[in-house]
Parts: sequence; C-alpha cells; structure tokens
Amino acid sequence: MNKLLATLLAGLFATSVFAQAAAPAAPAAPAASTTKAAKADAKETRAVAKADAKELKTDAKADAKIAKTEVKARKMKVKAHRKAAKAKAKAHAAEAKADAKETTSK
Repeated sequence: MNKLLATLLAGLFATSVFAQAAAPAAPAAPAASTTKAAKADAKETRAVAKADAKELKTDAKADAKIAKTEVKARKMKVKAHRKAAKAKAKAHAAEAKADAKETTSK
C-alpha cells in the first residue's frame, strides 16, 4: 500500500512539473487561422442560439393556444351544465305545479 501511494505521489509531482514547463513559441500564422475558427464557432453558436430561441417562441405560442382552447372548453362545459341544471329545475317546477293543480282539482 505504501509503495502504491509513493508511486501515485511521484506521478502527481512529475505531471505538475511537466505542466509548468514553458510551452514552445507558436508561429504567427496559426493565430490567424484560430481567429477564423473562433469567428466561425461564434457564428455557429449564434445561429444555434437563434434557432433555439425561435423554437422556444413557437412552443410558447402553441402552449398559449392550447391553454386558451382549454379555458374555452371549460367555459362551454360550465355553460352547458348551468343550462341543464336550469332546464331540470324548470321541469321540476312544472311537475310540482302540475301536482299542485291535480291535488287542488280533486
């Protein structure tokens, strides 16, 4: 176990020393190509972001339309229930009136 820990620590120190070593100087020409690549990446990123925003906007509109339709359906359902209850109450009133009339005529 001690040998394993010693090997791991030695490897850690070796990689940290290697990471601190000075990097060789890069020629100026690749910097221009990296700038073009960076610009291309930025352009692609903007295009993707724009497409995502458009998709989100479309989804939001669709969700709003669905919600509006659901509200309209609920209102129609409530109206139908109210109308049915009114008709039922009217029928019961007519029946009660007929019963009262029948009782008084006997």
